[in-house]
Amino acid sequence: MTQDTEKPIKSISEATVAAYWKANISLMLKLLAVWAFVSYGCGILFRPFLDQFSIGGAPLGFWFAQQGAIYVFLVLVIIYIWRMSAIERAHGVSEDE
Repeated sequence: MTQDTEKPIKSISEATVAAYWKANISLMLKLLAVWAFVSYGCGILFRPFLDQFSIGGAPLGFWFAQQGAIYVFLVLVIIYIWRMSAIERAHGVSEDE
């Protein structure tokens, strides 16, 4: 015999679901805008200006194109996880509850 340990599914109003998705998509668009600015803007559009500075001997524009955008992406993933946990708790859909 197996014992069912799953939590019962609770009912959530349509207004709560709509507010949750609005917050989720708003956060996602903001983070994607930052990533696009860093990867496209700093790595391509503003590269000539940024190349007058350097990090570890490499021009800053080149650094953003090769490594900086990846580091920023990883930070944005961590921010997304942190903010989504708060959004889920605020709307009562957290797995921790």
